Amino acid sequence: MQATEEVIIMTENVRVRQMSLNEGDATPWHYHTQVVDNIICLQGAVEVQVRDPDLQFPLTPGKRCEVLTERVHRVINVGQGQATYLLVQGIGEYDFNITSI
Repeated sequence: MQATEEVIIMTENVRVRQMSLNEGDATPWHYHTQVVDNIICLQGAVEVQVRDPDLQFPLTPGKRCEVLTERVHRVINVGQGQATYLLVQGIGEYDFNITSI
């Protein structure tokens, strides 16, 4: 299931959104060709999972992870209850390329 979102800033080159995931939910595996993702946990516990090589970055409130362009990744709620994170993306044209692993 995809995250719900609240748009804070959206321009041609930058996006800032507050994202929420229900317990156990995850974004699809995906990558971006131009934008870097900065993921900051606000509430609950999320894990950023990346491929090639396979790594996991557990985030609790106040912790941040950066995912570079072309890196296949997803965000999953690994805690109890809803998790919320701030997603800062830029600088470049936004795209969201879903991929199978």
